[in-house]
Parts: sequence; C-alpha cells; structure tokens
Amino acid sequence: MRFYPAFIRVEDQTVIFSGAGDHAAAKIALLLKTTARIRVFGRNPSPRVRAWHDDGRLVLLERAIEEGDAEGARLVYGANDDAAEDARAVAIGKRAGALTNIVDDLESSEFLTPAIVDRDPVTIAIGTEGTAPVLARKIKAEIEESLPPATGTLARLGNAFRPIAAQLDSPRMRRDFWSRFFSTEGPKALAEGGETRVQSALQDLYTKTNSRDEATGEVALIGTGPGDPDLLTLKARRKLHEADVVLHDRLVTPQILELARREATVIEVGKKGYGPSWKQDDINAVMVKHARRGKRVARLKSGDPTIYGRLDEELDVLDEADIAWEIVPGVTSASAAAAAIGTSLTRRGRNSSLRLITGRDVDGFAEHDWASLAQNGSTAAIYMGVKAATFLSGRLLMHGANASTPVTIVENASRIDQRVVSTSLGQLIEDMRAADITGPAILFLGLIPRKLEAVPLDHLAHQATGTEG
Repeated sequence: MRFYPAFIRVEDQTVIFSGAGDHAAAKIALLLKTTARIRVFGRNPSPRVRAWHDDGRLVLLERAIEEGDAEGARLVYGANDDAAEDARAVAIGKRAGALTNIVDDLESSEFLTPAIVDRDPVTIAIGTEGTAPVLARKIKAEIEESLPPATGTLARLGNAFRPIAAQLDSPRMRRDFWSRFFSTEGPKALAEGGETRVQSALQDLYTKTNSRDEATGEVALIGTGPGDPDLLTLKARRKLHEADVVLHDRLVTPQILELARREATVIEVGKKGYGPSWKQDDINAVMVKHARRGKRVARLKSGDPTIYGRLDEELDVLDEADIAWEIVPGVTSASAAAAAIGTSLTRRGRNSSLRLITGRDVDGFAEHDWASLAQNGSTAAIYMGVKAATFLSGRLLMHGANASTPVTIVENASRIDQRVVSTSLGQLIEDMRAADITGPAILFLGLIPRKLEAVPLDHLAHQATGTEG
C-alpha cells in the first residue's frame, strides 16, 4: 500500500486549484461538496468554473498562481493539463506547506483524490493508487446501488442521539444498540414515518437495550458455505460481524474470517482426518465458557452446519448449559460443487433422488446400503470421501456397481483453486492419485459435468483424467 487512506479535515480550510479549465472542473466539483474555501487560478476558465464563481461557491482569479498565493492552504492541485505549469504550481504549494496533487499524475502527487460515494455524513472513498480508474468506477457503481440513499439521514440522526446511547452500561450493549438501529430499526422507522419516527425509534430501542440482561451470551452456529465469501448469506455476515468470539473450523477460508470485527477473538477449533484435531468436548467447553461470560459467539462451520457438522452434539451442550442459540444455514458443498460442473443434483429421467453420504463415521469408514447405491442410476454426493475412496469404490464394485459408472470429483468448490476431475468408478483411485487431490472435495457418484453429458459411459471409463478450473 503506497498511499495510506485518510480523511483530511477541510472545514474552514483553503483548497487551491491551479487551472480553471475542464481538466480541473471535475475535481473542483467534488470539493464543492465540502465546506472548504476554494480558490481557483487560471486563464480561460470553463463555463462551469465561471458559473460557480458567479454563484459565490468559489473564488476565481483569471491569472496564473504566483508565489504567496498558497500561504495557509491545506491542499494545492495542479490541474492545468500542462506538465510544466503543474510542476511550478505544486512547487509553490509545497513551499507554503500544503499537500499537493497533480491531476492524473500519480508519481508527482503527495495525495490522491479517490472515487467517492456520498451519503453525507457517510463517505466511502475508493482508491486503486491510480492503477485502475475503471475498476474504481465499477466498485463505486456497485456500492451506490447497494447503499440506500437514507444512509446519511440515519447517520445524522444517530449522531444526535449518541450522547444518550453512550450512557448504556457496556461496550457490547452500545454496539448491539447501534447494530440494531442501522440494520433494522432505523430503516424501518424512516420508511414508516420519516425523521420524527426515527427519533422515537431511537428512544424505544434505547429503553429495550438498557433493560436487557446481558449476563449470558448467545451462540450462532453459522454455515460459511464452501469457501467463497460471496456465497455467505446476509444474516451470516451480520452475525459474524456482531460476534465477540469466533470459533471456526479448519476449512473456513481466510477471506471469510476477514469479515469478523478486528476486536473479536478468533480461535481455530479445526478437525482433520488422520491428523491433529480439537476434540469435540474441548470445542463444546470453549463455546460454553465464552457464552457464559456474556459473549456473543459465532461458531463457523464450513458448508452447512446441518450436514455432517456434528450440530446436534453442540446444540445438546448449549441446551444443557441454558445458552441461547441460533442456526444460520449455509450453502452446502454439494450444491456448490454441482454449480461448478454445471449440472443439477436431481433431474427428471436421470435421477429422482439424491443421497448425501459420508466416507467417514465416528469409528472409521462409514457403512451404507451398498446394494442400493450400486444399482444403475443411483446418485450420491459423498462428503469426506478422498481418504475413503478405496473403501468406497471397493464396496460399490463388490455389490455389483458398473465400473463405468461416472464419478466426478470437485476439489475446493467455489474457490479460486477449484478443480474438477472426471473419471469412472473403475478408474477412480488411479485418477485421484494422478490428480493429487489434497483439498476438501465432494465426490459425485453418477453425475458428470454438463459438457461431458454426451460422452458414452464406456468411453468415460477409459479416458484420461480431465481437470478444469
């Protein structure tokens, strides 16, 4: 990061532009949103700059900037579209002690003007250090669409209420108060009755928050999906951001953990097949310990917590400890893997049912109804099947499964390093070894990528391993 992002106070400060043409007008328009005193030096001003001068919004001097003109200025822009004149102007600014910027000249600038999303008093600045202005505009457009115009109004009304909210007994109560106000209560009140209703909603929410017993915390058991943070639900994001303590499985990605508050305590409580792991009893104990201390705990589980997440064991412990809990479902890995290969998990005429099975159980490899799974047309999504692949394929072939039955392996579904391996039951072990599958993977029995649907099964059984990102 070559430029450190910061907001510069310009209230009652002077900002100077050397240059009054169209090149300068776009930057001047941004500064006009502030309360800065703007002075513009330049001959042949653009109609916009002259109109702003006539309206009293800035002072225009139709001459070049001279020594002494920048005394006391906070910022000085060189915006003449003339390299020599811009260099002369910012040199004057530097000698006067101002921060300087030459428009569209990264290397000669001491600060940059970012793309701005304006929800006064809420301001979002977007910078790419001059490397990708088009990307900055794209991000700006996306934020503009997602951030309601009323955001600034709620921030202004909330700020007026801040001295009262500061009287709440603890930092957590204050954080909960503002979280509920900005996420639900505030927008609802503004839509129902405008600013007057928001003011009464603030008082109502303060009363409720102040009377709440926060002696015992709560636990949110959150499905984080297969790894892509874009697949998190809005509720999952909110619960994660509100958490005081975050307990996460090994497969929860760093990109998702980045969404937690910086003040939160983050603890990895991962399990790993055939490797060092946290015991479930230890996970239960640390979860209860923090909740009993009044903390809001986010228990993050890869995929969906209701599918092979040992959810019931943790709920039983929380119930026994009389701790409030909530389940936040996530995108299960089978769904993400199906999306990766462009197919549906069920389809009329192909498979009317789908089994979700695991390759491992508490005591080792998991046993299933192999005779039923071996039948032609059976379809299954197999979790934790990489280490158990030899066992699984052996059982299926032993019970009469066709060696040409398609098997698709999706490693790291939804992630940037996602891989897809298309093979058959008879070739499964050989092709898995050749592909060196090491990441979390879903094995699809009886499903193939959409682009291979026209390939005959006997050909698929003998084709070389294929991968795709």
